[in-house]
Amino acid sequence: MKKKIAVIGSGFSGLSAAAYASKDGHEVHVFEKNSSVGGRARAFKTESGYTFDMGPSWYWMPDIIEAFFLDFGKKASDFYDLIALDPQFEMVFSDGIMKIPSDFEEMKALFESLESGAGKKLDEFMNDAQYKYEVGMKDFVNKPCHSWMEFVSPTIAKSALNLDLFTNFKRFVRKYFKNPKLITLMEFPVIFLGAAPKDIPALYSLMNYGGYKLGTWYPMGGFSKLTDAMMKIAVEQGASFHFNSNVEKITVENGQADGLVVNGKSITFDMVIASSDYHHTESELLPEQYRNYKPAYWEKKTLAPSCLIYYLGIKEKVPGLRHHTLFFENDLQLHTHEIYEDKKWPTKPLFYVCCPSQTDQAAAPENCENIFLLMPVAPGIEDDEEMREKYFIQMIGRLEKHTGTSDLISKIEYKRSYCINDFKEDYNAFKGNAYGLANTLSQTAFLKPSIRNKKIKNLLYTGQLTVPGPGVPPSIISGKIAANEASKIYKL
Repeated sequence: MKKKIAVIGSGFSGLSAAAYASKDGHEVHVFEKNSSVGGRARAFKTESGYTFDMGPSWYWMPDIIEAFFLDFGKKASDFYDLIALDPQFEMVFSDGIMKIPSDFEEMKALFESLESGAGKKLDEFMNDAQYKYEVGMKDFVNKPCHSWMEFVSPTIAKSALNLDLFTNFKRFVRKYFKNPKLITLMEFPVIFLGAAPKDIPALYSLMNYGGYKLGTWYPMGGFSKLTDAMMKIAVEQGASFHFNSNVEKITVENGQADGLVVNGKSITFDMVIASSDYHHTESELLPEQYRNYKPAYWEKKTLAPSCLIYYLGIKEKVPGLRHHTLFFENDLQLHTHEIYEDKKWPTKPLFYVCCPSQTDQAAAPENCENIFLLMPVAPGIEDDEEMREKYFIQMIGRLEKHTGTSDLISKIEYKRSYCINDFKEDYNAFKGNAYGLANTLSQTAFLKPSIRNKKIKNLLYTGQLTVPGPGVPPSIISGKIAANEASKIYKL
């Protein structure tokens, strides 16, 4: 039965939901409050010739992204060239630099050089992580998670103990490695899952496999090539996109969502899929009696970090800089404690530098550099220009030291900051979060906010505040789950 479906937001989950729902035969309309597709993965261009990806920059789990294209008879290579980065990235420590090679045998040799026996231990770790990846990314994440009964199956029951759901990631990593640098390397990916390693289930070692073993990639032209490709597929399936279209209200009649108010105009729909921020959708777009959760529920939730970002155009090449560089001269545990426990600006921050012009010169004018600085911060804290600039000075100073350059500030011809207040303004992000809801054990699977509205049959949610969780591949999967749920409701 063909239905008219509204999708709110064109981030990864909204694009995915639009593509799959259109493929199922629905008439789909996507409403995006900003002027371009992609949500947090938007891009912008400057008059001076720089092209900046605004958000995601790590292309991990390429097989999951490829699976989206295969569902529509396409391949990622039909839309963009995917380049394997080698080294995958660099880590800057107080006493030196560690390059992470793309070749796994070279990676084992690196581990062995830092800790006797660690090469063999890495093999064991990755074999275990591969198992979790294959079970977790196939059997677990594609479930709508309405109840724990979905996880009662011979396959899942058999694998439950091996998934280490009740072992924390910090303890799990230390079963294999003792060297502080190796521990930091293995723990860093889970920072963006929204909690300290001690609070994340060991299940998420699957991220180490999905990144380090499957490789770190870059889509030539930037991440907007991926969102543009997803939009093209959705349009090919019949979806329509409406930009600069702010959804102000979800209208409800006789207990059913019957449409939207967009830029002051009422539009009728049979179903709504909200890829917009879940908290914003509930608290601002819905009448109170139709909300799944009260304000107190959201205040108790553990959010993934926000971040302070600087987009910089440098009018000369910067020597000794890789595509991805992690600055870990300071203590990882201190920074994560200040994000998740103290909830304050960090005293000795870690940060990340992305320089896509090292791989893709089209990202910057000739003989110039496109640089993206990112520092994870606690969501909901006070954000002002003075605080942003304080940390900018720290980050640029450490970048100068690492690259052996001086006075980089004088060589900046473009500079833009982005932080908590901007996430709130552009994405209605709850407390200005950047990555969604933390993947702690108490917020995993059916313990996450429900993908269905419990009071309105034809209202669904998708994105990083619901199942399966934060990140580009999970958000793509989330949109597919929401579209499948729409078809179930109308028995297509």
